[in-house]
Amino acid sequence: MSADPRATALLRTPVPGDELVIGRDASVQFAAQPSFLFRVVSVCPKPTYLGWVWLTGYVLNGQGDAVDKREIFVRLAGLNLVRRADRYPGSGSAFVSRSGARRTPPQQRL
Repeated sequence: MSADPRATALLRTPVPGDELVIGRDASVQFAAQPSFLFRVVSVCPKPTYLGWVWLTGYVLNGQGDAVDKREIFVRLAGLNLVRRADRYPGSGSAFVSRSGARRTPPQQRL
């Protein structure tokens, strides 16, 4: 999987649920393999080198299904966030629940 042109540079620490394109910019350990899509499950709160973070999550296939659980050490500046609307084309304001069912998000209270 090559770098996703729909991805945008991530300017913050990832949070659970973020889907990221992981490739050579994230770490030298990924230089020899094609980039892949990664869904964050947790972010290690322990301090590391400045600008780096440990992420736990799942490698996703082309349909968005988890195929492998991994823990990776990555450079924040090398991460690219996949926008949710681009990940699920045609969804408009709908989003996909954990069960895979599409539904309209609840109205927000002001």
